[in-house]
Amino acid sequence: MQVVNPATGEVVSSFQEASFDEAAGRIAEAGRAFAGWRQTKIEERAAVLRAAAGILRAEAGLHAAEMAREMGKPVAQGRAEVEKCAWVCEHIAEHGPALLAPRPVETEAARSFVSFQPLGTVLAIMPWNFPFWQVFRFAAPALLAGNTAVLKHASSVPGSALAIESIFERAGLPAGGFVTVLAASDLVPRMIAHKDIAAVTLTGSVQAGRAVARVAGENLKKTVLELGGSDPYVVLADADVDRAAAICAKSRLINGGQSCIAAKRFIVDRSVLPAFEEVLVDRMRAAVVGDPMREETEVGPLARDDLRDDLHRQVKDSVDRGARLLLGGEVPRQAGAWYPPTVLTDVAPRMPAYEEELFGPVAAVIAADGEADAIRIANDSRFGLGAAVFTRSVERGADIAETQLEAGNCFVNDFVRSDPRLPFGGVRESGYGRELGETGILEFVNIKTVWVA
Repeated sequence: MQVVNPATGEVVSSFQEASFDEAAGRIAEAGRAFAGWRQTKIEERAAVLRAAAGILRAEAGLHAAEMAREMGKPVAQGRAEVEKCAWVCEHIAEHGPALLAPRPVETEAARSFVSFQPLGTVLAIMPWNFPFWQVFRFAAPALLAGNTAVLKHASSVPGSALAIESIFERAGLPAGGFVTVLAASDLVPRMIAHKDIAAVTLTGSVQAGRAVARVAGENLKKTVLELGGSDPYVVLADADVDRAAAICAKSRLINGGQSCIAAKRFIVDRSVLPAFEEVLVDRMRAAVVGDPMREETEVGPLARDDLRDDLHRQVKDSVDRGARLLLGGEVPRQAGAWYPPTVLTDVAPRMPAYEEELFGPVAAVIAADGEADAIRIANDSRFGLGAAVFTRSVERGADIAETQLEAGNCFVNDFVRSDPRLPFGGVRESGYGRELGETGILEFVNIKTVWVA
């Protein structure tokens, strides 16, 4: 298992992949730890999360640098990611105990209530694009609820995976409470089927989601799937176009555009299209592209050469089918997985930029003939993770977000992002189940009815 620095193409470290027997041993270790961790008082579990938050903040620079080396995230964004992990730990520690407290229900029984008990060991199959946040947003609520965890991280970020295990260990989580397995993807079906795995959570591609759901279904194990997205941002005729375009550019370039909930399709009322395109191109062009280790860098390389090549193919195919390049679209002649901020317009159905997820700094602009047409185009997707609408009529925007945009996370006059206080997840091929918020903390518990006569 080699780690290749995507900024330079150089191999920076190597790790030994686990055999299945080694993976099974670590899963069994987490299974044994569950018996004691579930009996630990919830206040003590919360204390572990608070300690983890402290370690994260103290080591933010170290972990940001590791992310930059492994997958190209600019260090300023890496530190922000680590801070968000600390936030979710503290938020869950503060509010989780109340959410998991027994809830009385009045019936004819002498006493009846709903109790929330842990399921067991949760297997987490996580991606490389947010190598810390994706893990902590599942782990904090799952651990507080009394579950233990096994992490099978992306093979390109083993250093981050091992660092997270170390953080929880030093925070006071008992041995086996959170374990990392550096395993190849072909071991995942057998890991899911292991008797000590009670449930599975995956953040990844639609293809990976189908494969995990199939094996988990055969073994009758609960799953939460957060898959791809092709988030539409609808810009109506009455929007503040300058502000909307600035927000759209920012959302398209966060993490180099390598985010399931990054803005992907910009659906703009034809009456404001020229003004929107001008500002969007200016903002995308002005982004600072460079060494992810530099503080001023806003856009680093893509995580791997093959991902860059796939993205360029999507751009070329879209142009061949009639899209126009307003910015970028050429692979730089330098070592590393670099791709420039790119803007495509005249995007239409049957183009990759319209139909597929663009996992990189490429904006696809689509003209709409009025509000109804814009909403139709926004919903014309197999995905349903995030969506946004821009309008000066805030009440109208809220109604569109609530009742008309078909996605799990809909924002008005702002870019889509996850928040520990709110549930996060998608519909359609973007997956099912929720993380974060009250809904997320209840995904991996036995919601148990207790009746006392």
